[in-house]
Amino acid sequence: MTTLRVKGSGTVLAADVRHARSVVSRTRGLMLRPALEPGCGLDIRPCGSIHMMFMRFSIDAVFYDREGRVTRVAHRLRPWIGLAFGGRGARGVVELPADAADGVQVGDVLEFDDTGGASP
Repeated sequence: MTTLRVKGSGTVLAADVRHARSVVSRTRGLMLRPALEPGCGLDIRPCGSIHMMFMRFSIDAVFYDREGRVTRVAHRLRPWIGLAFGGRGARGVVELPADAADGVQVGDVLEFDDTGGASP
């Protein structure tokens, strides 16, 4: 399990982030899924833009560069008609439930913790 936090503030954006790295998994993304549960997310890399075709629910999308610095936050992208570009330098995107990215700003740094937040 991977936890996604905003570095510095420690704000947890998602406690269960899955990764899409293959061409097939990046292309499919969250299409045709019935919902994205609270606390979950999908990290798609490499990815500089997304569309909402075949999506059944709204999402927030947080784009980031090679260092994990947020390049753009797209809030409440609507199913079927939403489209978002990550901006200059975007290398990946985390798709989150709608409103989960409230408070995230361009310039924040994302931190992926693959330990699942377990204490040492």
